[in-house]
Amino acid sequence: MPAAEAPSELALSVLLSTLTLIFLIVVVTLVPLAQFVGISTSPVMLVALLVCLIPTTIGGLLPAIGIAGMERAMRANLVAKSGKAVEIAGSIDTLLLDKTGTITLGDRRATEFAACHGVDPARLREVAALCSLEDPTPEGRSIVVLARAQGAALVPVEHADVVPFSAASRVSGLDFADGRRWRKGAPNAIARQIEEAGGRVPEEFETLVERISRHGATPLAVAEEARLLGVIALSDVIKPGIAERFAQLRQMGVKTLMITGDNPITAAAIAAEAGVDDYVAEATPERKLALIREEQAAGRLVAMMGDGTNDAPALAQADLGLAMNSGTQAAREAANMVDLDSDPGKLLSAVEIGKQLLITRGALTTFSLANDVAKYFVILPAIFAASAPVLGSLDVLDLHSPQSAVLAAVIFNALVIPALIPFALRGVRVHAASASAMLRRNLLIYGVGGLLLPFPAIKLIDLALGVLM
Repeated sequence: MPAAEAPSELALSVLLSTLTLIFLIVVVTLVPLAQFVGISTSPVMLVALLVCLIPTTIGGLLPAIGIAGMERAMRANLVAKSGKAVEIAGSIDTLLLDKTGTITLGDRRATEFAACHGVDPARLREVAALCSLEDPTPEGRSIVVLARAQGAALVPVEHADVVPFSAASRVSGLDFADGRRWRKGAPNAIARQIEEAGGRVPEEFETLVERISRHGATPLAVAEEARLLGVIALSDVIKPGIAERFAQLRQMGVKTLMITGDNPITAAAIAAEAGVDDYVAEATPERKLALIREEQAAGRLVAMMGDGTNDAPALAQADLGLAMNSGTQAAREAANMVDLDSDPGKLLSAVEIGKQLLITRGALTTFSLANDVAKYFVILPAIFAASAPVLGSLDVLDLHSPQSAVLAAVIFNALVIPALIPFALRGVRVHAASASAMLRRNLLIYGVGGLLLPFPAIKLIDLALGVLM
């Protein structure tokens, strides 16, 4: 996978390493400083002080947060090949989604036969249905069902070769032994073939295609030889609540990009209804791969889903590749996450699970760092107040002794980590908000809370130690 390490993981590693180095320097410099003011220090006390000051809380909670993220993914029937995959899901900037099955229900059905001027509608139905008899897709079967419902008596043709649909030609149909050709497929592909055969595209053809497309349906053109017969409307339904989920992702800073093989007018209608940020129409597998590389070149992390062998290069290139369990072996091997339910909508769930992992880690990191700052201002005044009266005003807790101050901080440190493990496993509730809003919320709740909690807790522990000692 291109992303060897998520940006958030790299930033946290740098932060924790830097703070550990700073507090190590602070503790080491305390030795000559303590000797200068006449305070005796022992190696045990210095080690205990270092343990209190370095960010041990978040260090101890990181495994629990990662395990919780993997567990939430498993509950959603998402198998992540590594914990890094779940984390990357939370760092995604751009989400590439197929239209069919992800944004729509994926149950496109033929709803209309629109014949061109001068064409018998019965002939359009017959050619369209006969071209679809060997089509195994739900769309192909629905064309046959609609034609029969409208009175077409279909007799399978003989001495004809089936031309299967391909992403390159974007058409399918029948080739007869006498040289006749029937075709159905993308309107621009059919129109191009008719013109190459010396035929003429009717003037009302573009009007039919545009009318069907503006209603969010997918138009399929039908041709007999070099004569265009008309257009089939394939209608799908937008998944309920999908626009709200896209709005939540947008508030979290994730750009949604719909990829579809439909024409630009249909793509625009579906994109507007679904609420995606952008769309790419008439897309090919090569175009998907190029889009991912363009986004990554701009410094963004990209997620996408796929299930076919032709999706494998794009799944491997994406920072987060989600493959369907029902897909090909090549797709599953190229992806770093597999959906056991083969539900294309799970890509949204994967991003939300990753976001929760990152938000939880951010909240507990804020809490941990605020704890360290508080312990710093609790312990150091207690150590130096007796020899440096000027620090007496900072010794607000009036702890018994430097030794009890360090011991109370060590005990507090030992208690707070297991106390926060259930919180780390449960996770912070995800609210749809911008990064700045989440930062303000974390600073207010976990920053202020982490700053204030050590003072009363260490004081209570110190009082208990005073009684016991």
